[in-house]
Amino acid sequence: MSQINETATLGGGCFWCTEAVFLEVAGVLAVEPGYAGGQTREPTYEQICEGDTGHAEVVKIEFDASRIAYKEILEIFFAIHDPTTLNRQGNDVGTQYRSVIFTHSEAQRAAALEVIAQLEREQLFEQEIVTQVAPLDGNYWPAEAYHRNYFAMHPTQGYCSFVVAPKVAKFRQKFAHRFHK
Repeated sequence: MSQINETATLGGGCFWCTEAVFLEVAGVLAVEPGYAGGQTREPTYEQICEGDTGHAEVVKIEFDASRIAYKEILEIFFAIHDPTTLNRQGNDVGTQYRSVIFTHSEAQRAAALEVIAQLEREQLFEQEIVTQVAPLDGNYWPAEAYHRNYFAMHPTQGYCSFVVAPKVAKFRQKFAHRFHK
């Protein structure tokens, strides 16, 4: 089967966590942290942290759809963050940490809404899912280079040890069949 490249853009709080997990997913070709959904052109990390630009911290995931389906990408996404807290992930608070799926097509939008509806029916979360689903509309900016592979470069840094590492461990346990290294 030939490779079918697709892109997913997801915001699940701090992009260091999301990037670290998706770098380990079989079928994922590349992961890039960035900013999406705001009004400022070419925002900086400092601007994003102030919370005034409207952007969310996201990861742009390039994946081979012949090896992993978009819905599977979303299942992993929902398992590694809390989609029920508005503008918050743990101690990270602000609109830049919102749960959001930026879609690249109508098919992705439909798949995202279907996965959310399925999770709601299964009542896997005690509260309602507040994940925003919106078209990307070309509003994506790569994060500064020092954010790339942050967890791999700083595994003993406090945030990485106490926040990122447990999410990576959860992925490895729950999705062992999807783990590659």
